[in-house]
Amino acid sequence: MRVNGELKDLATTVTDADEVEPVTIDSPDGLSILRHSAAHVLAQAVQSINPEAKLGIGPPVTDGFYYDFDVAEAFSTDDLKALDKEMSRIIRSGQRFVRRVVADDEARAELAGEPYKLELIGLKGSGGHGKGSGDDHESVEVGAGELTIYDNVDPKTGDVVWKDLCRGPHLPNTRMIGNGWALQRVAGAYWRGSEKNPQLQRIYGTAWPTKDELRAYQQRLEEAAKRDHRKLGKDLDLFSFPDEIGSGLSVWHPKGGVVRGEMEQHARRRHIEGGYTYVYTPHISKEDLFLTSNHLVTYREGMFPPIVMDEERDAEGNITKQGQDYYLKPMNCPMHILIYKERARSYRDLPMRLAENGTVYRNELSGALHGLTRVRGFTQDDSHLFVTPEQLEEEATRVLEFVISMLRDFGLEDFELELSMRDDEKSKWIGSEEFWEYSTNALRNVAVASGLKLTEVPGEAAFYGPKIDLKTRDAIGRTWQLSTVQVDPNLPERFELEYMGPDGEKHRPIMIHRALFGSIERFFAILLEHYAGAFPVWLAPVQVVGIPVAEEFAPYLGAVIAQLRASGVRAELDSSDERMQKKIRTHTTQKVPVQLIAGEQDRSGETVSFRFRDGTQTNGVPIDEAVALILDVIASRKLVNTAEDLA
Repeated sequence: MRVNGELKDLATTVTDADEVEPVTIDSPDGLSILRHSAAHVLAQAVQSINPEAKLGIGPPVTDGFYYDFDVAEAFSTDDLKALDKEMSRIIRSGQRFVRRVVADDEARAELAGEPYKLELIGLKGSGGHGKGSGDDHESVEVGAGELTIYDNVDPKTGDVVWKDLCRGPHLPNTRMIGNGWALQRVAGAYWRGSEKNPQLQRIYGTAWPTKDELRAYQQRLEEAAKRDHRKLGKDLDLFSFPDEIGSGLSVWHPKGGVVRGEMEQHARRRHIEGGYTYVYTPHISKEDLFLTSNHLVTYREGMFPPIVMDEERDAEGNITKQGQDYYLKPMNCPMHILIYKERARSYRDLPMRLAENGTVYRNELSGALHGLTRVRGFTQDDSHLFVTPEQLEEEATRVLEFVISMLRDFGLEDFELELSMRDDEKSKWIGSEEFWEYSTNALRNVAVASGLKLTEVPGEAAFYGPKIDLKTRDAIGRTWQLSTVQVDPNLPERFELEYMGPDGEKHRPIMIHRALFGSIERFFAILLEHYAGAFPVWLAPVQVVGIPVAEEFAPYLGAVIAQLRASGVRAELDSSDERMQKKIRTHTTQKVPVQLIAGEQDRSGETVSFRFRDGTQTNGVPIDEAVALILDVIASRKLVNTAEDLA
């Protein structure tokens, strides 16, 4: 239940003065409690089988949970089978989760054999978060308030059979976990997310209110595996990560380059129509730029090491001029700021909208790399807008409408918004009360006017300003965060940006950071998985392939293909020696959207026959009509998988 806004165990004592709300197991909070309780059962099972295992942490995560362990030998598939059996026993036993408040010294005494828990006790007061904490959710263990231990109590004897440092809350008993859970896989993970710390063994699992929901989730995973962009990228010859270049650095093959080029060119046309101006900036910069922007302070661990340049030596090799540190840029915004600052600006120059497909570099840990969605070198479709305070709401409205319109061009339709705001801990935020109030209200008005589902999240804003994140669902129901609209008065202040107002006085502009795709690589991966490689015709690497029934019809069909190519269609004629049916299978596997087939009947009637990805056909279409149909589905950015789609 939620008592006065806080999640509590059902065993919590309440009074008539308390405001109490039920928490159902299928709600977001309920699922987190279910999954965190399952994580405790996993940890108990591990220590039941291997008493020497040391406990890390076990938080709920999206669609499941994990728990980290320090063990002498890595877990194997056989270990997971044994753990599955032991977890089932614990769950059936109906052990009660019992919360117990302890003093720091008591906790240290009880957990003296758990070094990682002892370290977490030392974090109390910082909310469990600190340097090196990464995404490891230490807050499930300790927070700024009292320490608590959860005992697992045998319902028959009342004995404590296991315990863990934890903030809770939990289910009343293990039996409520039910049978909608499964262990999934093992991975390595650095303690508290830092490679300087020991590497632990992480076991992932999932938990759902019912067995049916578990099966549905597992089916989604199977479908996601089929759509994995890394597999499709190889199968369709789109991109690769050569070892000779290095981890997290992709090369784009000709077919992948076609898709990326279409994406970028369409976005460029739309941006120019929307009043944006494209700029170009270098890949490296002197250290001073990133010191001024504060990136070198805040993101140093995520930036590549410096490149020392400009050093000069005399004939004897003595240094006559000290070198200067240069850094690969992690973000484009400081360079766009310098473009703004190059000359005096007037309010008449604003809003100023700068756009760039700028490649940036992040020193990601090798274990965090994942295909095109997490890389070390990627291209941001960055835009930075410089506006007056009075223009903020109108310009943010234009930005959000533009973003949604653009994403719809790529076939995405299911959107929701998240407004990240500040909370009441004023020491965490910079800027005046007035700025936070009007900027937050401006973004809220923009979000509400969009008509999309809006979730407000206090405390999640950047320290300098609120933001809107746009999320979308793909074809199999997964949620992806894509575009961000971030209000920023901080960098204009740090770089002392100004404009001359209508009152003749100098004023400070506000920046809006806006990434539409986020990164081109990641958006490409999302689209590739969304369409399972079967792109809309306008994005397909090969849009049309001609397949003659026999060699004698190749010249006739080749003339049709030539006509399409003259109209800008990416069309090819398959004149190989393979049998027609083999050609059809090959190009269907390669997910070519339109196959044109011609035999004697087509040649004599000056027609062609269409074959589509699903195997359906439309026969005897006059050539001029066929060309017009193909040009129309390209211009309308239509997804064509069946004969009906072309109608």
